[in-house]
Amino acid sequence: MSGLDFTPAYAGGRMPVLARNLVATSQPLAAQAGVAALRDGGNAADAALAMAIALTVVEPTSNGIGGDAFALVWDGETLHGLNASGRSPAAASLNDYAGLAEMPLRGWGAVTVPGCVGGWVELSKKFGKLPFAKLFDAAISYARDGFAVAPRTAAAWAEAAEIFRGVKSFAPFLPGGVAPAAGETFSFPEQADTLEEIAASGGESFYRGALAKKIAAAARADGAKLSFEDLASHRCEWVTPLAKKYRSRGHSEVELHELPPNGQGLAALLMLGIAERRGIGDCELDAPDFFHLQIEAMKLAFADARRYIADPAHLEFPPELLLEDEYLDSRAALIDMRRAGAPPPGTPNAEHARRVMQSGTVYLTAADQNGMMVSFIQSNFWGFGSGVVVPGAGISLQNRGAGFCLQPGHPNCFAGGKLPYHTIIPGMLTRRGRALMSFGVMGGAMQPQGHAQMVIRVCDHCQNPQSASDAPRWQVMEDGAVALEPGVTRDVRDELTRRGHRLHAGDLHAALPLGGMGGAQLIYKTDGGYVGGSDHRKDGMAAGY
Repeated sequence: MSGLDFTPAYAGGRMPVLARNLVATSQPLAAQAGVAALRDGGNAADAALAMAIALTVVEPTSNGIGGDAFALVWDGETLHGLNASGRSPAAASLNDYAGLAEMPLRGWGAVTVPGCVGGWVELSKKFGKLPFAKLFDAAISYARDGFAVAPRTAAAWAEAAEIFRGVKSFAPFLPGGVAPAAGETFSFPEQADTLEEIAASGGESFYRGALAKKIAAAARADGAKLSFEDLASHRCEWVTPLAKKYRSRGHSEVELHELPPNGQGLAALLMLGIAERRGIGDCELDAPDFFHLQIEAMKLAFADARRYIADPAHLEFPPELLLEDEYLDSRAALIDMRRAGAPPPGTPNAEHARRVMQSGTVYLTAADQNGMMVSFIQSNFWGFGSGVVVPGAGISLQNRGAGFCLQPGHPNCFAGGKLPYHTIIPGMLTRRGRALMSFGVMGGAMQPQGHAQMVIRVCDHCQNPQSASDAPRWQVMEDGAVALEPGVTRDVRDELTRRGHRLHAGDLHAALPLGGMGGAQLIYKTDGGYVGGSDHRKDGMAAGY
C-alpha cells in the first residue's frame, strides 16, 4: 500500500498515473519518447535521456542543446549526483562588466559553457542500456520532420518573439518573422543535423570537434570570449548529494536529497529543516499558519542561499554547516507566527567552519520496474536563454552567466572559469535508505520553494503526487513580496495581510517570468509500482505501462 490519499483534493485537478514503468515531463511528445525508450529495452536512465534530448526540440522555450543539466540517480541501491553545468569563459574577467549594476541577461556576456550534452554522455555511459545514438531518434525526427507546437509552449514562444525580434541569429526560431502558434508545425533541419552529429560522435563533436568550432567561431565573430579551449576543457562531475532528514507526520522520517552548490538545492533543505522545527506538520492543511510558517522559513533559507551559494571552489565553508541542528534551531527561533519578517543571512559557527575546511528549465523524471529512478533537469535559464543561436547549428545558448553577481568579495562574484549560482535542481526523497519519490518543480527561484511544498504535502498530509502538484502554491519573490495562486482562499489572504505579508496583487505570469509558479513532475514509489503526477500548469503528462 502507498499510504497516499487518492481522493481528488482540488477542483479541476488531474488524476495520478499508476504503472510499473513511469515517466513524467512537461511536454507530451517528450514523455512518449521516454516510454518508447523503456519499451525498447531501456531503463529509467535511457528514458530520462530520450525525454531530455527530445525536449530541446519540442520545448525550445525552456531549454536547448546549449543549456546545462543536473541529475540525481537512484540505481536501486545507491544515490548518485551529476553536475553538468558549465563555466564562464576562462579569458573573461570582472572588468568586462565594469560600470554595470548587474550581470547582463542577454547576449554573449551572459553565455557560459553549455553542459547538458556532456551530462547526456555521462549519464548514458554510467547507467544506460541502450546505444547512445538510439536516444536521439525522437528528437531528430521532430526536428527534421516537424512537430505540432503545444499551447503553453506557443504562448512562451510568442513572448520570446517580442524580446528577440530583430536578433539575426534568432531568426530560425521565428519562421516568417513570427512565433509558431499552438497546433502549427515547426521544424528545424539544422538542429536535426546537429543532434545527429552529437549522437554519432558520442558528444565529442560538441566539445572537441566540428560543432565546438562552430560555437567558438560564432563567439569570435561577435567579439565574445567563449573559446574552443573553454569547450574542450569542459567536464561534468559526479558529486555526493546533500541530505536532510525530515520527520513528517504521515510518513515518519524521510530524507530529502539535493545536489550541493553551485545549485540552490541547499535552500530547500534549509527551509524544511527550519519549518520542521516550528511544527509545520501540525499545521492545518491550507490554513493561514500552514502558509505563514512555510513563507517565513523560506525567507530565512533564501537569505542564506543568496549569501553563500557559489562555485564549490569559492565557498566560504562547506554547505553542511548550514544544515547542522544548532544552526537550524537558531534560524527557526527567528520566526514570529504572528508577524511577517525580513531576516538577514545567518552566520554558522566560524571555528567549526575552519576545522571542516581543513579535513556548486525543463524537468523530467523516470522510473523502471527494476527500481531505478532518475530525477533530471536541464535549462537555458530565461526562456530561450541568451538569445544567441549558433548559425547553421540550431544551438540556442544559455544565459547562465546572469546567475553571477558583480559584488567584489562575494563568493558568487563573476570571474573567468567559474561556475555560476544555478537555479535548476532535481530532487529525490528516500525513506529507510530506499528511494521514495523522484521529483522536481522547474521555474527559477520557485524551485526550492516548490520542492519544500511537495515534500510537506506528500509526507505530512499524504497527498498523492498529482494532488500535491495541483494544490495552490505560494512563492516568496526577490523583493520580499509573496505571490499566491488563485486557489488560496480569501480568508487566508486576509490573515496573511494582517500578519504583515505584502501580497503580490498583479498578474502573476507577468511578475514571475521564470515559469510562474513552476512546473512539477513527480514519481512516487509504492509496493506494486509507481504513482506519477504532472503539472497542469504545463503542457506535459505522466505516462507509463
